[in-house]
Amino acid sequence: MGNKLVTFTDQQLINYQDCTFFTRKDILRVYKKFRDMKPDLVPMVMKKTEPYTFKMPIEFIEELAEFRENPFKKRIFEVFSRDLKGNLTFEDFLDMLSVFSEAAPRDIKVFYAFRIYDFDNDNFVGPSDIDTALLLLTRQELTTEERRQITEKVIEESDVDGDGKLSFIEFQHCITRAPDFLSTFHIRI
Repeated sequence: MGNKLVTFTDQQLINYQDCTFFTRKDILRVYKKFRDMKPDLVPMVMKKTEPYTFKMPIEFIEELAEFRENPFKKRIFEVFSRDLKGNLTFEDFLDMLSVFSEAAPRDIKVFYAFRIYDFDNDNFVGPSDIDTALLLLTRQELTTEERRQITEKVIEESDVDGDGKLSFIEFQHCITRAPDFLSTFHIRI
């Protein structure tokens, strides 16, 4: 019969299906996308610990068409990377694309959106996090005063307990009212 290259064992694929929102075919497509970033660097067959130890350097991931123009790309990669520096293992990459897939539930997307917006990793989206997001979103076209006013307005409208920052629940309440959240928190593979 034919010589078929086996990238993952059946058990690995079953495990990936259990842990993601992808089908077997999707997982193999994600692996092809991962490998195509740097084919001379990524092994054809992921053996033993390679799916979670081999790291794709961030500079190659940033060049993917799906992320090239995304102002949050570095932060997204940091949130999903095991090393917290944005270098992604295959499993990190698979998790990231799974969360951004159409099949991922809204609650999972909101959880990761919160983590992405929490730039200082203090488990709140505070004024400095909102200011950082505004700098990225507007490509630094707003003045400091304009960003301050927007930040104050966001906090005023979303901070239910009055502590000057958004908890996950307050963020969730705010983001789920955004009509285009699901369509913008999405990447097609």
